[in-house]
Amino acid sequence: MMNRLALSALAVAFLGVAAFFAFDLGHEEPPLVSTFSIVGFDPETGDLGIAVQSKFPNLRPVVPWAKAGVGAVATQSFAELDYGIKGLELMENGATAEEALRIVLRGDEGRQQRQVGIVDAHGNAAMWTGTECFDWAGGRVGQADGPPAKGGLEQGNNGTVLTGHGYTVQGNILVSKETVEAMAETFETTEGSLADRLVAALIAGGKAGGDQRGEQSAALLVVRKGAGYDGQDNFVDISVYDHETPIAELARLYRLNNLYFTQSKPEHMIPVTGDIAKELQQIWKVRGFYDGPIDGVVDAEFQQILVDYMGWENYDLRIPPVENVDLAAGETLKIDREVLADIRKVFREGRWKPRVR
Repeated sequence: MMNRLALSALAVAFLGVAAFFAFDLGHEEPPLVSTFSIVGFDPETGDLGIAVQSKFPNLRPVVPWAKAGVGAVATQSFAELDYGIKGLELMENGATAEEALRIVLRGDEGRQQRQVGIVDAHGNAAMWTGTECFDWAGGRVGQADGPPAKGGLEQGNNGTVLTGHGYTVQGNILVSKETVEAMAETFETTEGSLADRLVAALIAGGKAGGDQRGEQSAALLVVRKGAGYDGQDNFVDISVYDHETPIAELARLYRLNNLYFTQSKPEHMIPVTGDIAKELQQIWKVRGFYDGPIDGVVDAEFQQILVDYMGWENYDLRIPPVENVDLAAGETLKIDREVLADIRKVFREGRWKPRVR
């Protein structure tokens, strides 16, 4: 006969497969999303966001929900989308994170299978871990003062709403509580933007143990009114559909997001020296952007080619500090060191085609 541990493991595996096929075929049963996530708020910028990883494919349409100026939600375990959809509607109409969570819970007969983290645009935070979520299941909720509160299987909080401020961390089918502890500590101690802190927390959670079943997909969603490309509210929106190491891939994609969709920082701008100019001229010549001498002369023609080249390579948001330099007035042409590093890398790795004129 199998022992209780073996039976539990078999049940988890069966439920995971059954839930996946039910979801895939469009049935009513919610998918089993064994997951760890963090939902957070930045009072300085108003940013709201979620970082999440799961042993489940393409979790981006399922787990993270956010609306600029309203709130952010992670819905997982046997995920119910109403916690995201209705939760955001309720917060937009004035409900706090706790009130929105309790209202949706009251109408959900499957609430004991759910796990939810929710933060509103005032920083109020609430978390729920149902009694039927698979061990290890629980989380942490930030507090205005003092250490984060413990929720889930610890201190009798399983099946109750836990409240606090600033962020919630939650996970189910985890190796141990060390995952959520590492995430909370990292989020609280990491400097930088909300997205920086969310990614750092997710990485720390994975290193601390993460999901018992392994890794498959990940996502990062951060919203801020009008701050995204062409005025979108989705400031950062990254999804890793299926990958052997989705957290590492998410971190890589986040670096690319920062390169292509954020503006240059003044401290990152370096002068275009003669040597740098020659290097760029050589790259341009090979790639079909330039047919003059490799002389390192930084003049108006050089500046225009650099602007055009940066646009070709999609460094659009990094162009203004280059384009706005007045060489005739004696100003020094500068380039973002991150852009220069990427130009070199793309050329070195051969990730380009010659320009057709």
